[in-house]
Amino acid sequence: MRCVISVLGKDRSGIVAAVSGVLAEKGANIDDISQTILDSIFSMTMLVRLDTDVADFNTVQTALEEVAEDLGVQIILQREDLFQFMYKI
Repeated sequence: MRCVISVLGKDRSGIVAAVSGVLAEKGANIDDISQTILDSIFSMTMLVRLDTDVADFNTVQTALEEVAEDLGVQIILQREDLFQFMYKI
C-alpha cells in the first residue's frame, strides 16, 4: 500500500532519522522524499510503500503519532489513493 506522509514543525536535529527509523522498523520503504526548511520551519513529504504483512496502516500511524509527540511536530499519514482523490479536480 502506498502512502503519503507529511511532516511539519519547528526545525530540529533528528526529525528525518526518527521518522525514517519508525518506517524501517515497520517494514515500510521510502519511494521518494522531499524536504525543506523555511526560516526555522521544517517541512517534509514522503511517498512510502507499506508492507502490510509486517505492519498495517493503523500500526504505522500510531507509531508515527508517538514520534510526532516526542519531536513536537505534526505528522500526517494518508493512503495515496485517498490523497489523490482529495486533490482531484
